[in-house]
Amino acid sequence: MSAGAPRTAFVLAGGGSLGAVEVGMLQALVEAHVRPDLMVGSSAGAVNAAFFAGRPDADGVHALRGIWASLRPRDVFPFSPVGGLLGALALRDHMVDSGPFERLLTRNMPYRNLEDAEIPVTVVAANVLNGREALLSKGKAVPAVLASAAIPGVFPPVKIDGTYYFDGSVASNTPISAALELGAERIVVLPTGYSCEMKSPPTSALAMALHGINVLVARQLVVDVERFMDHALIRVVPPLCPVNVHPFDFSAATELMSRAAKTTRAWLDRGGLDHTGIPFELPPHSHEVI
Repeated sequence: MSAGAPRTAFVLAGGGSLGAVEVGMLQALVEAHVRPDLMVGSSAGAVNAAFFAGRPDADGVHALRGIWASLRPRDVFPFSPVGGLLGALALRDHMVDSGPFERLLTRNMPYRNLEDAEIPVTVVAANVLNGREALLSKGKAVPAVLASAAIPGVFPPVKIDGTYYFDGSVASNTPISAALELGAERIVVLPTGYSCEMKSPPTSALAMALHGINVLVARQLVVDVERFMDHALIRVVPPLCPVNVHPFDFSAATELMSRAAKTTRAWLDRGGLDHTGIPFELPPHSHEVI
């Protein structure tokens, strides 16, 4: 950070498989030599923020692209009928085994502890007992990221230092307030957006839940940007629109990353980092022709 430059945070939202959009955004920002002083992420955004903080360069983004391009639902959500039944019958507190996701994180995380990242990184989780936002900046990286992405009822909560945590989206899916608390003066928000042009509703319970969360997050992000606009320079990278991929579908990751890189480059060329406001693609909207 040059003398007199504002302390910049990249804030990454959650969004299931639409987290691939953030990778394209990061690619364009790296190409434009926009480097943050800190990373803050929640849920899927915590995965991207934690990885990028360890390798905040073009090679790191390329590696992250490779990870997302190879993902399949079973790598993150290995749903089984038995597990779903046990969860439904209240015989356990989750429906999906988090083991494959944890192993995925362990194989790919470029450092062991959060404080070892090249750029300071904070992942946001929620305290299971009281719902309070928890900012995790130290300690083992994989459990912290796993906690931030532990969707309630889907994944088991994660115990860290005697406290149980689950998905950061419960407390703050796009943690602008956390970035402010950490001293950010300029906040660049990387939203995943939501599936604004699906032709039909998702057909599985998990896909429907993720879609509903993403729509809720989009609404809340608009509220948060308006709420904190006078507290910092807030710039929101425009999410993709239209999107007809639901947040449980990982098959379109490569396309989403490429589209997001292209649209973010165009936004930067238009002077996006110099302008405030909420991108028209973010608030809930319809593509129906009246």
